[in-house]
Amino acid sequence: MQRKEDVTYVKKSNNVLNHVGDGPEEAEVLIRDKKHNRKPSFLKALLRTFGAYFLIGSFFKLIQDLLAFVNPQLLSALIGFIKNKDAPAWWGFLIAALMFICAVLQTLMLHQHFQYSFVTGMRLRTGITGVIYRKSLVITNSAKRSSTVGEIVNLMSVDAQRFMDLVAFLNMLWSAPLQIFLALYFLWQTLGPSVLAGVAVMVLLIPFNAAIAMKTRAFQVEQMRYKDSRIKLMNEILGGIKVLKLYAWEPSFSEKVLEIRKNELRVLKKSAYLNSLSSFAWISAPFLVALTTFAVYVSVDEKNILDAEKAFVSLSLFNILKFPLSMLPQVISYIVQTSVSLKRIQQFLSHDELDPNSVETKVIAPGNAISVANASFSWGKELKPSLKDINLLVPTGALVAVVGHVGCGKSSLMSALLGEMEKLEGEVAVKGSVAYVPQQAWIQNATLKDNILFGQAPNEQKYQNVLEACALKTDLEVLPGGDQTEIGEKGINLSGGQRQRVSLARAVYSNSDIYLLDDPLSAVDSHVARHIFDKVIGPDGVLKGKTRILVTHGISFLPQVDHIVVLGDGKISEMGSYQDLLKQNKAFAEFLRNYALDEDIREDEPTVLEEEEEVLLAEDTLSIHTDLADNEPVTNEARKQFLRQLSVISSEGGECPNKMSTKRRVCEKKPAESPLPRRNPNEKLIQAETAETGTVKLTVFWQYMKAVGPVICFVICFLYCCQNAAAIGANVWLSDWTNEPVINGTQHNTAMRIGVYAALGLLQGLIVLITSFTLAMGGIKAARSLHAALLENKFHTPQSFYDTTPTGRIINRFSKDIYVIDEVIPPSILMFLGTFFTSLSTMIVIIASTPLFAVVIVPLAIVYFFVQRFYVATSRQLKRLESVSRSPIYSHFSETVSGTSVIRAYGRVKSFIDISDQKIDENQKSHYPGIVSNRWLGIRVEFVGNCIVLFAALFAVIGKNSLNPGLVGLSVSYALQVTLSLNFMVRATSELETNIVAVERIKEYSETETEAPWAIEGKSPPQDWPSKGEVEFVNYSARYRKGLDLVLKGLNLQVHGGEKIGIVGRTGAGKSSMTLCLFRILEAAKGEIKIDGVKIAEIGLHDLRSRLTIIPQDPVLFSGTLRMNLDPFNKYSDEEIWKALELSHLKTFVSSQPSMLEYECSEGGENLSVGQRQLVCLARALLRKTRILILDEATAAIDLETDGLIQMTIRTQFEDCTVLTIAHRLNTIMDYTRVLVLDNGTVAEFDTPANLIASKGIFYSMAKDAGLA
Repeated sequence: MQRKEDVTYVKKSNNVLNHVGDGPEEAEVLIRDKKHNRKPSFLKALLRTFGAYFLIGSFFKLIQDLLAFVNPQLLSALIGFIKNKDAPAWWGFLIAALMFICAVLQTLMLHQHFQYSFVTGMRLRTGITGVIYRKSLVITNSAKRSSTVGEIVNLMSVDAQRFMDLVAFLNMLWSAPLQIFLALYFLWQTLGPSVLAGVAVMVLLIPFNAAIAMKTRAFQVEQMRYKDSRIKLMNEILGGIKVLKLYAWEPSFSEKVLEIRKNELRVLKKSAYLNSLSSFAWISAPFLVALTTFAVYVSVDEKNILDAEKAFVSLSLFNILKFPLSMLPQVISYIVQTSVSLKRIQQFLSHDELDPNSVETKVIAPGNAISVANASFSWGKELKPSLKDINLLVPTGALVAVVGHVGCGKSSLMSALLGEMEKLEGEVAVKGSVAYVPQQAWIQNATLKDNILFGQAPNEQKYQNVLEACALKTDLEVLPGGDQTEIGEKGINLSGGQRQRVSLARAVYSNSDIYLLDDPLSAVDSHVARHIFDKVIGPDGVLKGKTRILVTHGISFLPQVDHIVVLGDGKISEMGSYQDLLKQNKAFAEFLRNYALDEDIREDEPTVLEEEEEVLLAEDTLSIHTDLADNEPVTNEARKQFLRQLSVISSEGGECPNKMSTKRRVCEKKPAESPLPRRNPNEKLIQAETAETGTVKLTVFWQYMKAVGPVICFVICFLYCCQNAAAIGANVWLSDWTNEPVINGTQHNTAMRIGVYAALGLLQGLIVLITSFTLAMGGIKAARSLHAALLENKFHTPQSFYDTTPTGRIINRFSKDIYVIDEVIPPSILMFLGTFFTSLSTMIVIIASTPLFAVVIVPLAIVYFFVQRFYVATSRQLKRLESVSRSPIYSHFSETVSGTSVIRAYGRVKSFIDISDQKIDENQKSHYPGIVSNRWLGIRVEFVGNCIVLFAALFAVIGKNSLNPGLVGLSVSYALQVTLSLNFMVRATSELETNIVAVERIKEYSETETEAPWAIEGKSPPQDWPSKGEVEFVNYSARYRKGLDLVLKGLNLQVHGGEKIGIVGRTGAGKSSMTLCLFRILEAAKGEIKIDGVKIAEIGLHDLRSRLTIIPQDPVLFSGTLRMNLDPFNKYSDEEIWKALELSHLKTFVSSQPSMLEYECSEGGENLSVGQRQLVCLARALLRKTRILILDEATAAIDLETDGLIQMTIRTQFEDCTVLTIAHRLNTIMDYTRVLVLDNGTVAEFDTPANLIASKGIFYSMAKDAGLA
């Protein structure tokens, strides 16, 4: 079976992705072998793969270039025919027909060439995306650290796109010089050596354009840097938005984003100056060339007469020149940009890869499953080793526990065994297949069942046993679609404990030989932990006989394991069985003595679940509700309802096109069972992303115009009219000049003629300069205000929005859509206005010279209009589909990047590559028709243009007796260049319509409903509020979102200042909801909360939130200095910060770092252990130190020692404050003043711990389970 899969895989990857040479396996080998002698060249690989196909397109381009020069010759014949009054009429008609045929042929050739180029571009993008995906699965951790997820996704989206854009124009690299050469050759024949003057002007313009291109490139790189850092920051802000809200830190972060944005726009403005200069050069170049040539021609010799034939044939040749001349510098700058991307990609592709042989998998000492000899490991070649001199032998089938303090290298040891770390020295051997349960469960956006099967063949019996063992049976009963329930991004709709259990179930199901369990029991409640240990991990569990390495903080399990490894500071300090270690009486024994008191160690009594404990277990596993991590409805009915909607999320990642007007959901999967009538479909957890249909509303254009400024818009249009008037004026003047009678072989007034011609032409150039400049300024103004509004709104959006909207979708607004507004819309407006006015002036000129033409203009315009509408509608829809199918590629990619270690441990790399390829194929399905529809359009529009040429020539032939040659030359040479502008006009329209959607999308997210104001004038509480710290709930009820059931029902309770209150309750009783209500993350449905007598609903959110302190359950850190993480507003002095660090037991760690407080935390605090992150949150609380502290206990992920430290610090430092603790472990709150027991959103019991135990109620039964009563 395996073999067959491999074969099909290689085949598939070949035709889809056309990898380097052959399927990825060989690609990787190529990359590896070349490493030794020279750097592998990504460019060579691309050429070898895509070169041949591309050359076919080049051949068509060649024919088209040659055909382009036939028409000027025919024009010359036509003017000759008009001059010669005796020529037969059929001759004229023949010339007109030939002009038409030649133009049509040219059209067909050109589009063949485009088809080949664009398809090559599409393949290139696919190939590059594929290769980046494959590479990201094998790069080392230190390489991963040097480029964040955001940057890698950028490589995939932006840089791969650059290649695609370049390929379309790449042929211009040889075709432009060829066209220039041919044009000059024909010009020489018409005008003789005076052409050289024109050539001289062209040559002088090239360095000017090149200089501009170089400068632009520099700006581009700088701007990319700002953009990357802005997106990275936004990514973190949206990831930690809840924490920002709880701490009231939004202003500080908003300022940081705006600072980056300011720099970004500054660079944009500079490049706008340059761009307007280059468009000035572009428009003036052909004119300057014509001017100098004509001026030299008539001045050199009196006998040189500028007649219509010479003037207009050379003008149409100059018009041909215009395109290659303008394109050449553009192509060069494209190449320059792409070379930047090429470097970025090549650098990423040549990152170090994990050495697949760092862990020996074949040979091992008999009887052992894992052996590590004298090994040291670090997280990167240049970093100091995190694990030193590790010696470890694990016999086959043993259960080994790894214990130690926070940050002593327990998780690193796991990574080392998986081969995720750099092995500096020594030997590691791991024999057999491996299953890995990471400390932070990694859950895919797929059904629950898929998450557990993880690519294994389904086997119902085994699957049920696994669910049973991992205590997941009861969860499935609550989940709406059972195990078919769709899990949101990052497992958003599972509680922490459920995520952990699913992750464990995945390991158990995989039936591997070796199990590496990185603290899987931390996130679950203690009795569930006991159940899992007995049923799964322990000596009688499902895994008995397998080799298991368990990192744990739970002391009660240690007597039952075979060996214990004690780690301290990256070394193994002692190892042996439980009894041995106790006898040795060293660190471990000390450690145990301190903590054994806390946990009642029931050694050998097997846990028999009593009836009520059984219920308790069920209750716990019901926990859909994640404490403080996500806000979900909790009561059963609401929960069912909610999950039912959840399961509707379409398997495409919850994105489906739908009609905005009717909100019709196209892709609803029917939920597994639907006893409840579904309420409206808008209650899904994650709303499908809307892809609008139909025309873009004019209001959107109006919104953009408002952002630019209506006055500026008017000025721009006026300037365009002036510019075209000047252009027509110059040409009419020329036509008049050619008709001046010849007296004695010379023409008079040449000086005056040249002077006026020059003045008109230069005026046009100048106006162009001013126009493009004004337009760029307007564009930047709009970009600034739209981004500011979006950012402002997103910081004021209530939490429920973030719970139901995937971050990727919001980030998309900030990256893709803002990019479009910054850099795509202004140039497309420029192009649209330019082509529109050019086409208009052409019509005016032709009608003025041959009035008959007005008759055909109406039918042609109608045809043109229909083609244009038809095309724009189709192409816009295709583009929308394309962008909707693009986001799954990236979301799957970022999911993969965050789960690489799990994917590699289970050996699923290949199937993930397949999934990625399949998502890319989906995207191609709408991309390829887009390319083809462009060809369809081009041929039809150019046909209209060709008809204009035909009619202009025909009417000239018909009216030959009344026309002078000058006018005919003028009208036909204008007609010859109209095709180009008509073609570009449709493109510009459609480009504009497609991209203006970005304004709409940003508007949509800038106008979502906002939470209450941050500060209310005249309502701010006194400076020292809350001075006593009394909290009172008066008949308080709250719900998560409209339409869901209440989570808190009529709470009445009073907490006096300085009391220590423990809040307990089964999962889903509303413990976390209470804290959310204090911070007004959830607003009251009825009733009120008073703190020191002030109703919290009446004051500003920041006034409230900044006066409360919380230590949240999930420690969130932002990338930046440690100082910034503690004090983003720079309110505190260094002394205060060091004091807080000392009290939170981080001082030793921080002072040992070379950069001290400036220590850089990486994205999400990756370079601190989970426990250290928790301590950082404690330090934040100590710094802020207000009268009310809310502690959402996350002691789960902390070892007992750190837990003890935190508890001690809180008891000493917050002695006189009111402390509300949401407790998961009862031993922490046994000495609190009172305990609040919540049940199903109501107060069940509220009294001192002693009284509660005496009264034998809910609290008593919980204490009994925990062995405390």
